[in-house]
Amino acid sequence: MIDHAHDLASVRDATERLLTAVAKLDNASVAEPSRLPGWTRGHVLAHLARNADALVNVLEGRPMYASGETRDADIERDAPRSLDVQLADLRDSAARFQETGAVPADWSRTVELRNGVTDAAARVPFRRWAEVELHHVDLGIGYELEDLPAEFTEREIAFLVERFTGHADVPPAHLTDGTRAWSTGRSEPSAPEVTVTGPAPDLLGWLCGRRDGAGLTVVGGPLPALPPL
Repeated sequence: MIDHAHDLASVRDATERLLTAVAKLDNASVAEPSRLPGWTRGHVLAHLARNADALVNVLEGRPMYASGETRDADIERDAPRSLDVQLADLRDSAARFQETGAVPADWSRTVELRNGVTDAAARVPFRRWAEVELHHVDLGIGYELEDLPAEFTEREIAFLVERFTGHADVPPAHLTDGTRAWSTGRSEPSAPEVTVTGPAPDLLGWLCGRRDGAGLTVVGGPLPALPPL
């Protein structure tokens, strides 16, 4: 059972870690490239702020973004801002998300995200937690997948495994970090199952497109190529 209140608290903690780290930057470093192709650190910070507002829209029953074009234009508009403006926007948008999450609501209701994707309202705080944690890593400022909270890493692996389960382009795969195990990919009883083994941060990095799988051991075939998220 999803504990949205627990996840809201985890979002708050992750946001504080992010704000503390970003506050050590300067205007020049905010304008430098992030680890995401084509995006500066300013683009990542702008996206995080606008994503918080977008998830407020979701929780309040409005479209997540007015359109894909508007989403992209807002990020481009906000990316060049100075560090102090980025920090204020991150802090204020995060506060709006927390305030919306604190309003009594039916957390079992279904909400709509981008591109027609639906989910339980209770999972929205975890989705925001993933945005904050993974994009903190994307900034390339010393926070790595190995630094993520263990609970988050395990749950995000399970979330992505579920997302790829039944996907026609992903062959059957068994994943393990030596302690826990997951299965994903299309259902194809006659196909051999590839076994992918490695530390949880490396498994997560491969699943979320942040690592190429070099830290993983693969038996039974090549490492599956995963579709973009």
